[in-house]
Amino acid sequence: MSDTQTEQPVNQDDVAAVEAWDATRKQVLAELNKVIVGQKDVIEQMLIAILARGHCLLEGVPGLAKTLMIHSLAEAMDLSFHRIQFTPDLMPSDITGTDVLQEDPVTKERRYEFVKGPIFANIVLGDEINRTPPKTQASMLEAMQERMISAGGRDFKLPSPFFVLATQNPLEQEGTYPLPEAQLDRFLLYIKVDYPTGAEEWEIARRVTSGSMGTPQPVVDGDTIMQAQELVKRMPVCDQVVGYAWALVRATRPGQEGVPDFVNKWISWGAGPRGVLALISCAKSRALLQGRYHASVEDVQAIIKPALRHRIAPNYAGLAAGINSEKLIEMLLDAIPADKNYTAPTA
Repeated sequence: MSDTQTEQPVNQDDVAAVEAWDATRKQVLAELNKVIVGQKDVIEQMLIAILARGHCLLEGVPGLAKTLMIHSLAEAMDLSFHRIQFTPDLMPSDITGTDVLQEDPVTKERRYEFVKGPIFANIVLGDEINRTPPKTQASMLEAMQERMISAGGRDFKLPSPFFVLATQNPLEQEGTYPLPEAQLDRFLLYIKVDYPTGAEEWEIARRVTSGSMGTPQPVVDGDTIMQAQELVKRMPVCDQVVGYAWALVRATRPGQEGVPDFVNKWISWGAGPRGVLALISCAKSRALLQGRYHASVEDVQAIIKPALRHRIAPNYAGLAAGINSEKLIEMLLDAIPADKNYTAPTA
């Protein structure tokens, strides 16, 4: 499908840099394949979020290698990595750090010094984030949003690049504290991690029991990733892609003029403006990973489920009819035309 491109200057250096990222993506995947079997969509979505400067929430039952996948990604990107295990008794200071009274060995003078917590890393794994109370969840999400923390009247910037990958168990399991909708919205993507296929599970068993697991080697570094993040910002996006993302998100909101009938029937509330931003930035990131300089409507369609599944809430009627956010997104893709000539509204 071709998109009508808005006239924008083309930076040839940026075009060359974008084309090089197709090979970089393949190198990263090759290193991860030494440790991870399958889960290609999950890995691609994490890479998309990193280049879009967003954070991810991964949901799946225990034992699907979520932690191993994230740690291996940090190794392949040569980034510092910290893991935070969320528990019901975890305190906010256990994440951000705290002031500790220290004594100078020479002068014997006592003063408070800030000891940084595990949030100070390029990639932070928040393991089982829904097993800790809301107060501790909020401290983590505040750091994610501001990319800095405050302690003792001082501000401390977090490292760059900074990326949080939080995991959560399915909400049906015992001992979980569901993230409020406003906090879920802080995550750029909500990624579902499914069971491996039969062939993949066979290969996992063979590798692990035979000791043939490899070790990922770094193929990119933090500076390269930050350059790519800036490149994503500069990448042009045509009105067709912006309009399609805009139309999809506006169609999720019940009570709005012109929305499909099923939206008013089955959706409690829809996505806010962050939904449009997520679709466009992730579409651009996906284009970059594939060595393309322009995002397309196909990129929007490919990323729409992880970008919007946590931003659409089915109502009781929808849930009773077996309609979840995944099904609603599929219905939206059928209802909203991708080839319509979208133009900027006047109001």
